[in-house]
Amino acid sequence: MCSLEKRGNIFILTLTGPGEHRLNPTLLDAISAALSRVRAESSMSSALITTAEGKFFSNGYDLAWASASGGVFLDRLKLMSSKLRSLVADLISLPMPTIAAISGHCSAAAAILALSHDYVLMRNDRGFIYMSELDIELKIPDWFVALIRSKIGAPRSQRELMLRAAKLTAHDALNWGIIDSAHDSTEETVKAAIRLGEVLVGRKWDGHVYAQIRMRMLADVFDKIGCDESVGEVCHTRSRL
Repeated sequence: MCSLEKRGNIFILTLTGPGEHRLNPTLLDAISAALSRVRAESSMSSALITTAEGKFFSNGYDLAWASASGGVFLDRLKLMSSKLRSLVADLISLPMPTIAAISGHCSAAAAILALSHDYVLMRNDRGFIYMSELDIELKIPDWFVALIRSKIGAPRSQRELMLRAAKLTAHDALNWGIIDSAHDSTEETVKAAIRLGEVLVGRKWDGHVYAQIRMRMLADVFDKIGCDESVGEVCHTRSRL
């Protein structure tokens, strides 16, 4: 479901295959395992790039899987949330710079995964970034809001994502200060991410110091990750999922 390649001191984690890369427990576990490898194999100065194959970077939580067993929908949604929280905590504490190279559509929980990286690059010719919760009648968990606020400073940009459920192209997301740069294709986006990674690795920062600073910057996100009361609460019904 994902692959991990090392080019010098740069790790490239790719969600593989042509599908939607829905964040079900199997994929989340695979990404977490890849991050464990990154920790084990990293040098003092490394960088991580996360990208994906196909039309989608990721279309968020696997709601079809969550709905497959009738009454356990909320339990399954809570399981995916728990695993994503753990994954985001791993990214925040990872001892190296992290870069998301968004290769296509990036929705809901996947947007949170992307924003958990230090830098976000996006292809400009296809795909959008989109917080879909308002449209599918799910409340946005407190820790999602904390992360968005920490990464996107302008209240109007936060509003576009969360209170308008805007489907933002790379051009729009760049103008709203949600991503760092836009590029012509997946290939160009990944190339730009590698160039950025090489610059960051070239600074030869101590990865553990880097991680400690990031963790202090995002301390409020860590606090919210520990208490996710609103996960799975549905505004009306889940029949439209």
